Amino acid sequence: MSNRISRNISIILRSERLIAQRHLAVLRRQTGLMVMALVVSGIGLVMLNVAGFFALEEVMTPAAAALLVGVVNFVLAGLFVSLAASKSGIDEDVTAVTEVRDMAIEDLEAEVRQAADEAKSAVDAVKAMAANPLGGIAPSVAAGIAKAVVKSMKSKE
Repeated sequence: MSNRISRNISIILRSERLIAQRHLAVLRRQTGLMVMALVVSGIGLVMLNVAGFFALEEVMTPAAAALLVGVVNFVLAGLFVSLAASKSGIDEDVTAVTEVRDMAIEDLEAEVRQAADEAKSAVDAVKAMAANPLGGIAPSVAAGIAKAVVKSMKSKE
């Protein structure tokens, strides 16, 4: 029983470690994408801003051209953030490990319930002996006394 408990605890700990490692890998990937998005958008945005501003300045006022370039910048930034924030593939990668962990937890809970039931029955047996101390040994003592009485009666005859 203790071997199963230690095995289940080991499985639970390994499962939790694997899940945490997968979450960390996804977080690293997302962080890398965010950094890449920042660098690319920084360089490209400066170039596009200058080119777009000069192109739009010929068609509209300088203030309207700057406003339009700023709106486009925010749209691009939102696109990069939404791509980096997506949790691609984490649920599929962790599902099997989560199922193994949950099975180990259920088995561990069953073992603990069984141990609790055994302890309860042992406590009930001790309480029964405390309430009637001769109840458990009375039949064997009575048989011994009966044999002794019969033997003594036979020897008196």
